[in-house]
Amino acid sequence: MAEITISDLRHAYDGDLSDPSKLALKGINHVWRDGGAYALLGPSGCGKSSMLNMISGLVRPTAGRILFDGRDVTDLRPEERNIAQVFQFPVLYDTMTVAENLAFPLRNRRIAPAQITRRVNEVAEMLDLGPLLKRRAAGLGAADKQKISLGRGLVREDVAAILFDEPLTVIDPQVKFDLRRKLKLVHETLKLTLVYVTHDQSEALTFADQVVVMSHGEVMQAATPEELYDRPSHSFVGRFIGSPGMNFLPCALDGNQIRFDGGTIPAPALAPRPGSQLTLGLRPHAIQPADAPTGITADLIEVEDRGPWRIADIAIGTNHLKMKLKDDVPLPSGSFPVRFDPDATLLYADDLLTGDLRHAQA
Repeated sequence: MAEITISDLRHAYDGDLSDPSKLALKGINHVWRDGGAYALLGPSGCGKSSMLNMISGLVRPTAGRILFDGRDVTDLRPEERNIAQVFQFPVLYDTMTVAENLAFPLRNRRIAPAQITRRVNEVAEMLDLGPLLKRRAAGLGAADKQKISLGRGLVREDVAAILFDEPLTVIDPQVKFDLRRKLKLVHETLKLTLVYVTHDQSEALTFADQVVVMSHGEVMQAATPEELYDRPSHSFVGRFIGSPGMNFLPCALDGNQIRFDGGTIPAPALAPRPGSQLTLGLRPHAIQPADAPTGITADLIEVEDRGPWRIADIAIGTNHLKMKLKDDVPLPSGSFPVRFDPDATLLYADDLLTGDLRHAQA
């Protein structure tokens, strides 16, 4: 296993770094600690797969360095970096049995036969592949083939890291849930350094100890799943994480009040840069019906039933927002007062988090 350090990584596929807006990666600095489970999360085209391929050595960055345990590996070939990579589509030998596919990376390194057998059986048991070990890979379904691909990544005990590039995209949802759970158990057992690329937030948030959220070639925030949800440091993260995502209301400071179209609330003691564009960020659960008038009135538009929860579309002034309610909470019709939870109401200046309203002025 290894600690992976990314230092000022910039990349342009045409080699021209002169236009920052066209860069696939824009000066990224980050550290993945040894033995952690990490996810690279973001929409298609954000640069997450490019970064993974640079860590593995499949792509050389235009500028910057990649270090494994302090050793510069930027110019090393993939086979010299001692990593394993699992791709979106399984790369297998269909004419080989499952056992032979799992053993292949070890045989290439001339591992002793008894050690190969032991390790193949251990990995097969982890992934429920034991009954299939003598079957040829050609006759298996997509889920079992991806299990074999995952197993080939896990079978080596000496790898610096295992990199996963959207490995569960083509798997059925229920099987995907099971495989994700198995990967989590494997990590807890073996303490390998795992880096998992995905555009699916549920995969990232349930698998990783820390998630790196990317957009347009930049890291927007690297944090635990809880921190990303509770305190997104950039408005992009608030919108991207959560279902539904965070609500945002344009607002302005007026003395000790924050004003927005449809109401006012007490302002925290802060001094954003003059001219900053201010917005309030509220998760849907941070908006709730109030028992008494609060100075904020909402109009109900429609309600979506989601089992134990309901998502209400409401309007506050000209702002359309989502409100999340438990199914046993009475929902008024028409116009009704609402309150904002100050602990979960965040203030952003030019898309960057400045603080919450828990210490707002009276």
